[in-house]
Amino acid sequence: MFAIASDDPEEVRRVLATGEAGPNDNVGPQSALAFTLGNDQLAHKLDIVKVLLEYGADTSELKDQDQALAKVLMDQVDDATRYYLSKAETALTRKTDALMKRSSFKPIAKLRYGIIGQDRALEQLFRVLSMHNQKISTTPIVMLLCGPSGYGKSLLAQKFGGLLDVPTHTVNMTTLRSAHDLWQSYSITPELNGNSRCTLVEFLINNEGKRAIVVLDEIEKTKEDSVLWSLLLPWESGRCSFEANSMNIDVRNVVWLGTSNIGQDLIFEHHTKLHKPEEVMTRNEYVELMGSVRPRVSDRLGASVLSRVTTILPFVPFTMEEKRALASEALSGISSDITAELGREAMQGVVDGALEEFIPEEGARSIYRAVSSLVVDAMDLI
Repeated sequence: MFAIASDDPEEVRRVLATGEAGPNDNVGPQSALAFTLGNDQLAHKLDIVKVLLEYGADTSELKDQDQALAKVLMDQVDDATRYYLSKAETALTRKTDALMKRSSFKPIAKLRYGIIGQDRALEQLFRVLSMHNQKISTTPIVMLLCGPSGYGKSLLAQKFGGLLDVPTHTVNMTTLRSAHDLWQSYSITPELNGNSRCTLVEFLINNEGKRAIVVLDEIEKTKEDSVLWSLLLPWESGRCSFEANSMNIDVRNVVWLGTSNIGQDLIFEHHTKLHKPEEVMTRNEYVELMGSVRPRVSDRLGASVLSRVTTILPFVPFTMEEKRALASEALSGISSDITAELGREAMQGVVDGALEEFIPEEGARSIYRAVSSLVVDAMDLI
């Protein structure tokens, strides 16, 4: 596959999306995945592996072709690549693939290779989305992503619209003081819209009856309750009017994503009580956590708002494997010229050092900061 040899992840994505090539096509005697893993000349190896996995590359092909080669490849890959390859093989991945197979939201399944951790949150997300098909929904989908900072809530919200290839409007809820402010707010990520800058009112009118995404960032930090009250009718009936005697707008096909830190103390406490905190929690444990967080959301946002929410997705602490993958992926994003100078042993030292500086309350951000600092320190020693 020439796209892989070109070391361009976006070109690989293009040929897979257009059907010019398949994720399990052979490159000479090897599968595309094995060829990528064994090619030390690729500066963007991790990103290409993730694209292949997004489009259904079969990791079992590695073992089927040559077990000795597979072991060598797995021993040589970095922690992030190993994490994503392992994730593709889990029973949970196969289960969620089956859930999403016939859903119009099927592209969202690629999220598992876009964020690290949160397997149970993604499973619950897929469960909710699998119940919706291409027909117009009777009510919008409303999801609250709750938990501590730095665990992937905003990242998931940002990627959602792009994977569906639909427009997104993101509202910074911390600056709003009235319902009028909400409807007249501009997106804080205008590049995701695919359109010129517009207010939320204009965005909803422009996309009436169509699939679109509205992200309400830091939803609990709005200054006035009246801002949330203005969402009751749109979330209940899928109809929206912005002032008295104005025409109703059809928003039944809008997906509303709210991000929030509500319940972060409960989430950390729940994690410490798990029987195996260093493993992905079970479905039952996650359902229990959702039940614990729900009353806290009700206390903060109000029962009338919560009753219109489709699901609450708590974002949970990382396992050690996930933290290693985060550090490794952050390191892979640094210039290949720099990492080549460091060498394999020094790079592993950066990953190990970043884990020692992990701060649970800051999540992935503490790892990213530590990796940057440790790389600078390592370069000084060369």
